[in-house]
Amino acid sequence: MTVPALGPALPEIILALGAIAMVLVGAIKGERSTRLLEGAAIALFVLALVLVLSGEGKIITFNGSFVADGFARFMKVLTLLGAAATILLSSDALRRSGSMRFEFPILVVLATVGMMMMISANDLISLYVGLELQSLALYVVAAFDRDNAKSTEAGLKYFVLGALSSGMLLYGSSLVYGFTGTVSFPGIAAATQGGHVGIGLIFGIVFIAAGVAFKISAVPFHMWTPDVYEGAPTPVAAFFASAPKMAAMAMVVRVFVGAFPGALHDWQQIIIFIAIASMALGAFAAIGQSNIKRLLAYSSIANMGYALVGLAAGTANGVQGVMVYMAIYLATTLGAFACVLLMRRDGKPVEEISELAGLSRTNPWMAFALSMMMFSLAGIPPLAGFWAKFYVFLAAIEAKLYVLAVVGVVTSVVGAYYYLRLVKIIYFDDAKPAFEKGDIGVRAVLLISAAFVLVLSLAPAPLLNSAAAAAKSLF
Repeated sequence: MTVPALGPALPEIILALGAIAMVLVGAIKGERSTRLLEGAAIALFVLALVLVLSGEGKIITFNGSFVADGFARFMKVLTLLGAAATILLSSDALRRSGSMRFEFPILVVLATVGMMMMISANDLISLYVGLELQSLALYVVAAFDRDNAKSTEAGLKYFVLGALSSGMLLYGSSLVYGFTGTVSFPGIAAATQGGHVGIGLIFGIVFIAAGVAFKISAVPFHMWTPDVYEGAPTPVAAFFASAPKMAAMAMVVRVFVGAFPGALHDWQQIIIFIAIASMALGAFAAIGQSNIKRLLAYSSIANMGYALVGLAAGTANGVQGVMVYMAIYLATTLGAFACVLLMRRDGKPVEEISELAGLSRTNPWMAFALSMMMFSLAGIPPLAGFWAKFYVFLAAIEAKLYVLAVVGVVTSVVGAYYYLRLVKIIYFDDAKPAFEKGDIGVRAVLLISAAFVLVLSLAPAPLLNSAAAAAKSLF
């Protein structure tokens, strides 16, 4: 392997070497190094972001197992932004709860290395290696508040179900290898060209779909999501809802569009079922929630269903819709979780939706920002979330998937109920005591997220154009 061949993977290499150096610093200096390691993690993410943005064209290296193209660069930018935001959100929140350890920023960096490997994977083996590197770090992060029974329960649930999903993915990969004779995505695509798909290969695709559906918390593999979001520390729940979702959705697109273009009509039915089930469950199950983190968990399940609507189309416009959707979802979700972290009274976090009553009178700017996030998640025009749903539904209609588009619109209307209920509580209910002043990192994330949503609401063209150019690299 020559040095130029390592160039496309330089962001991942920098992050991996940085994580090793951070482990050494943490081992030597102990808990005193926590602030230093947080700063180092953000610096590594910024450096990796610069390296990702400096890339151009499509380059395949590591004997065909790693690809750097426009799609990978777009999704890696979103993943790195989500990971950096996690460090900002978690710094003071975990320290205040007494659960911050120097290992936390190291685990976030290692998880991000795995996510970026998943995004650039060009065969089933590199995909699985990236997936497991991400998952092993996330298992620990989920149970990071080890003195909290809910947190340890969340970590255990995620570990057990994650191991099951990894086994299903591996079994599906072995079936695909057995029936195609290759693990590389171009090789699998060549083997299935012209729709030559046997029953054994379809079984393999089903098991792979089950494995990746768990990672994006799509129905029927969503069961871990509400419990993990509620039980894990709030900054960790924000991490689960942001960066890993970007990488997992990129993995889903890469696998189905890159490896199985000839089996479109076979896997399209699976994706349509998962999308409809996720949209419906996320819309209806969130209605009765009183805990805002559980509500955001069901909202996440529904949003993954909407994103899959674009993938079901199996076209460049559909992939563009998925990318636009994930970018806007990242901003709105980080903004919503930043607001949850700002919900503190008497030094303790509060998570009940009823505690937001009258927020418009005690903290007008936070009330406006949270309301804007809720309107955007509901898809109300002209906010950014409207454009996200518009482009995935448009791709479905262009692909003649009319029933899928209609179900998406109907569940959007149902989902708007619980988003608007939050706005009603914020602006029209009797005011409760004001929340404490939040940490500067959390306020910065909320401000940036709100600004991003506002700018995209008024001028979505730059995001749409960059996503369209990136989507073409897959076709």
